[in-house]
Amino acid sequence: MMDYGLMKMKEERRDLKEVEEKYQDQKDHDVNGEKSASCSIKNTEVKRPFSCSQCGKSFTQKGQLEIHLVTHTSEKPLSCSQCGKSFTHKSSLNRHMLIHAGIKPFSCSQCGKTFTQKEHHKTHMLIHSGIQPFSCSECGKSFTHKSSLKRHMLIHAGIKPFRCSQCGKSFTKKEYHKTHMLIHSGIQPFSCSECGNSFTYKSSLNRHMLIHAGIKPFICSQCGKSFKHKGQLEIHLVTHTSEKNYSCSQCEKCFTNKSSVKRHMLIHNE
Repeated sequence: MMDYGLMKMKEERRDLKEVEEKYQDQKDHDVNGEKSASCSIKNTEVKRPFSCSQCGKSFTQKGQLEIHLVTHTSEKPLSCSQCGKSFTHKSSLNRHMLIHAGIKPFSCSQCGKTFTQKEHHKTHMLIHSGIQPFSCSECGKSFTHKSSLKRHMLIHAGIKPFRCSQCGKSFTKKEYHKTHMLIHSGIQPFSCSECGNSFTYKSSLNRHMLIHAGIKPFICSQCGKSFKHKGQLEIHLVTHTSEKNYSCSQCEKCFTNKSSVKRHMLIHNE
């Protein structure tokens, strides 16, 4: 008796093969259709007598309308044999099956990136066009995609949906959350070629490299003194104020920073 799992695999392979063949047939049909369309131009408008009562979209054939009406219901009778994802139409399922078949027929002429669906390819092409039609009403920042604008708007709304399970810190973007999680993993993939010191983030390595280059990018606006680290500048800025928050436990003398207190304490320890 043939193993059930083996039979299932064979069925799935047949499904993929059918999708590949249908894709090739459709491709040939599209090419031929484009050629014939370029040879003759029809001046008469196509009549679309079948209209959807839900959204107003119209169709040339009744069958097309019937297929469309399913989109207004929650019914998804067609499921993928590979991953179980459900679809309303067979055409949607066939397009989805291209993913499992590894077929990406839509290629970007600018960077060569390929896509399984025409819509994804069209959306991607906006990046190369430089067009950013979606603007933020709060700050005026523009975006190529509407989804990017929606994510950006979370900042103004104060919404941070991505929460760290380790420390509870929240983030507006998934990428920020993912980058933050590296801290808890202990992974430090970025190493300094000069001293071998490792860092979690590339930005941290870049800041560290300034030390070896002798660059001090953090400059005091009061006296012009420069520092390698932002923290050093912040400590220094206190010296320009009258604040002396650190006091000696022995004689109660006050200081602007903790390091000054430590140096002073050496007097009492002599």
